Amino acid sequence: MKRPLKTAILISALLATPPLAVQAQDYPPPQGMPVASAPVAYSQQQLDQMTAPIALYPDQLVGQILMASTYPLEVVEAYRWRQNPAYAQLSGDQLGAALEQQPWAPSVKAVVPFPQVLSMMDNNLQWTEQLGDAFLGNQGAVMDSIQRLRGMAQQAGNLQSTQQQYVSGSPGDIVIVPANPQIVYVPAYNPVVVYGAWPYPAYQPYYFAPAPGYVDYRVGLIGFGVGIGVVDVLWGWDHWDWRSHHIEVDRGRYENLNRGRPPAFAGGAWSHDVSHRHGVPYANPGARAQFQRASDESRRNSRGFEAPAARQENNTVRPAANGRNSTPHQQQAAPAVQQHVNAPVQQQHEQQRPQVQQHQQQTQQLHARQPQTQQRQAPVFESFSRGSDTRAQSERGAYSRSTQPAAQQQHQQQQQPQHQGEQHPANHQSAPAHQDQGQNSGGGHGGNNHNDDRNNR
Repeated sequence: MKRPLKTAILISALLATPPLAVQAQDYPPPQGMPVASAPVAYSQQQLDQMTAPIALYPDQLVGQILMASTYPLEVVEAYRWRQNPAYAQLSGDQLGAALEQQPWAPSVKAVVPFPQVLSMMDNNLQWTEQLGDAFLGNQGAVMDSIQRLRGMAQQAGNLQSTQQQYVSGSPGDIVIVPANPQIVYVPAYNPVVVYGAWPYPAYQPYYFAPAPGYVDYRVGLIGFGVGIGVVDVLWGWDHWDWRSHHIEVDRGRYENLNRGRPPAFAGGAWSHDVSHRHGVPYANPGARAQFQRASDESRRNSRGFEAPAARQENNTVRPAANGRNSTPHQQQAAPAVQQHVNAPVQQQHEQQRPQVQQHQQQTQQLHARQPQTQQRQAPVFESFSRGSDTRAQSERGAYSRSTQPAAQQQHQQQQQPQHQGEQHPANHQSAPAHQDQGQNSGGGHGGNNHNDDRNNR
């Protein structure tokens, strides 16, 4: 299946489910937990509901999930890729080398070694897309939600250091890291019970049960599967700055994982790269206002479409190749670089415009002088070869005959009985044929009709 068709199918799947409704009323947060100061598109209840399944994951894994969730289409493609028998058994450096060749965002590549995480994101696309839109809309609010839930689990006695992970910090800045830097354990827990008494009865947390047999070791209400060895090129290039509300990125490693393309953001703080969105709409109003236009332009450029400015002259909508008007997006101005590239073509169009306009005026005057004719059905084979030219020549011949001087018409009427009385079989048969061709096909006599027009004038 070609990528554009596959992309359209996957986008349709992403759009099949509506986003969660936005609630106006917020419940008060637990005491001691920070609250985001900036307005959010999702309420606090909804954010806690969305982040509950991953809030107790190791910091770097949580960061990679949140970044990857902003590229839901690539998450689906990565999951399909991983299901291919040729890649399903890859691990370690071999897996890292294969993923480096893929066009996906570094964060999407980073979650591929964790089958439980990748499966969860692919099987719950509505949640994945909403989580990504919430993170794009307000990173600080999502980060505060994670810290708030970690504090609740800690107060309930369910979040503590184990052989699999190390927990440290204070409320608002709780850090979770692997106990062994070379092995990552993905925890499995039920969010309904692990956080204690859930404060939002109308917004029960999402719960994605692990695959049967996944849990290999359990500590209290949190279980762990088999540890996953770190893939060096995919792990360790991001870390949280909880207080400053952003994810710090190693730009050099990010660029290497991004197939040599530098990050689309300045500095070390991660920002969304619209080139990996592939046209998936943004449900969050803030994210849509910030990224949608750039995402659409990036998608068109990647598919080889002509720049919008090349099809726009004098602020008018030019017909597209299929006969329809161009879309509003096609009317937007192109970047300065593209305008520079198209400058010779536009200059040539400027030079040819007076001739084109003069030709259009002459055509309009000719049509205005012609009498209205009844719409006729085209001959069977007129659609082949130069059918439109044939029709135009026929109409010009009919117009020429209709504008003959009155004296000439009277002379022809007087001569008509004399011709009818004479026995000329050949002429008698050829006259109807000539008339037929002038009215229907006109291909063989278009030039003669045009000469009659000049003689009459």
